Amino acid sequence: MSTTNGVNGMGSRGIPHDKVNLRLILVSGKTKEFLFYPNDSVADVTDFVYRNWPREWSDENPPASNILRLIYQGRFLHGNVTLGALQLPQGKTTVMHLVPRENLPESNNQGQLKKDKSGESNCSNCCVIV
Repeated sequence: MSTTNGVNGMGSRGIPHDKVNLRLILVSGKTKEFLFYPNDSVADVTDFVYRNWPREWSDENPPASNILRLIYQGRFLHGNVTLGALQLPQGKTTVMHLVPRENLPESNNQGQLKKDKSGESNCSNCCVIV
């Protein structure tokens, strides 16, 4: 399945051509690289990282793997999505953020402001940019 980086590789940076190298960044800015197969899911990634939590991240160890979330290109990724489905390049490094969060935010189409009959939105802390 997955391994931490540093394994004999074939790519220019020692990354095997059949794996995706993920550089995960915590909110604190600490980073670590891990190798995964394209058919590994986001849930596989977060489970592996939790089970192999780096020593240098010990002060930020989450209570459980199921609250770890990956953010890629500004979007939270759902657990069933595979790295291959995201079309991540094999043999190269992709950067993602790893954050502890119990619930995923609502998607844009579900989280849009709902208007009542008067046309007013139900949001009390909204900022509208025109």
